[in-house]
Amino acid sequence: MRFFVLITALFLASLNLRPVITSVSPLLGTIQETLGMSGSMASLMTSLPVLCMGFFAPAAVKLGNRWGIERTIAYCLLLIGAATASRYFVNSAWMMLLTAFLAGVGIAIIGPLLSGFIKGNFANPSAIVGVYSTALVIGAALGSALSVPLQSVFNHSWQASVASWSILAFLALILWWRPVRKDPKLNGPVDAGGLPKSNKNGLKLPLTNKRAWLLTCFFGLMAFIFYSLTAWLAPMVQAMGYGKQTAGMILTLFSLVQMPVSFLIPILVSRFQHRMVWLIGCAVMEIIGLIMLQLPVTPWLTCIFLGIGAGGLFPMALMLPIDETSNSEEASALSAMTQSGGYIFAALGPLFVGLIHDYADSFPPALMGMSILVAVMIVIQFKIGNKKAKMIQSE
Repeated sequence: MRFFVLITALFLASLNLRPVITSVSPLLGTIQETLGMSGSMASLMTSLPVLCMGFFAPAAVKLGNRWGIERTIAYCLLLIGAATASRYFVNSAWMMLLTAFLAGVGIAIIGPLLSGFIKGNFANPSAIVGVYSTALVIGAALGSALSVPLQSVFNHSWQASVASWSILAFLALILWWRPVRKDPKLNGPVDAGGLPKSNKNGLKLPLTNKRAWLLTCFFGLMAFIFYSLTAWLAPMVQAMGYGKQTAGMILTLFSLVQMPVSFLIPILVSRFQHRMVWLIGCAVMEIIGLIMLQLPVTPWLTCIFLGIGAGGLFPMALMLPIDETSNSEEASALSAMTQSGGYIFAALGPLFVGLIHDYADSFPPALMGMSILVAVMIVIQFKIGNKKAKMIQSE
């Protein structure tokens, strides 16, 4: 029963980390027209939360040390729910951007802490990462797929549509407001306050650790490619001569392919080990997909390769900090570092593709640049290797 409650709590919390971002995109034109937003200001509704995920992730360590991992996650779910619900009353551009900022702060803090939660509550945490990553993908897909239908349901009110996703946060709070305490047996000796004895003074980001920076570079390159594809895959397909509807369906397939892959890859890595083989295999799938986008190949097949690559790399990027730390606090600290640097770098991805496209007036040069970055990522994956070094201790 305890295991079921923990898994459900993890799934519901993870489900909240993307709809507040993806639910805006299908309604972007309507929101712009209603609020009188420029194109650049409208783009902030999606890029601002991603930047928050980078800049505010380090706060997860301090807040987790102060309030505990589970309680901090509950507070952040409340923040996300309140920010999302307040969109029902939005009547100006700055109010909409404020909701994006506040939700982004909550998302930024929850992300690293969920890694610590997994590390502290499950005997085989690597396999459980699949639940975390799959819920992220499902949440993102639901947000983009249901926003327009929800607008119709709510009498064509886009405010009601984007605000309705707050229900997920308040549903998750049912389990998180009085969370199950983590099992001390999974983290070793603890003090009277429930913290590991070696870490009761609180951990800091492992900024002086070279391996931590290696993992951060991997996360950044992985997320850079993912957000570039999410933003530009549909326009790339349209540039090949396909219509908007087909391009949208291909982007949906790209997300759908990621769902089973995100769930299965962590289980397979945990079962068969040799994680470097899985890392490089998924990266190779991405390179194949990027090359296929430059050739006269049907994009329906191409997006399957890209979906397998992106769907496999993301959960493994989440899994590495859990693998290479000794307890939940260390996992949160390392996850905060990798996600902070990674998401800040990833926010540059769509801009990178857009600038190169504007300069070259075509997508192949940008695709070639993305392929080179994936090749660099493979080199980093070789350096990460199969060894699970227990190496994170704050100085």
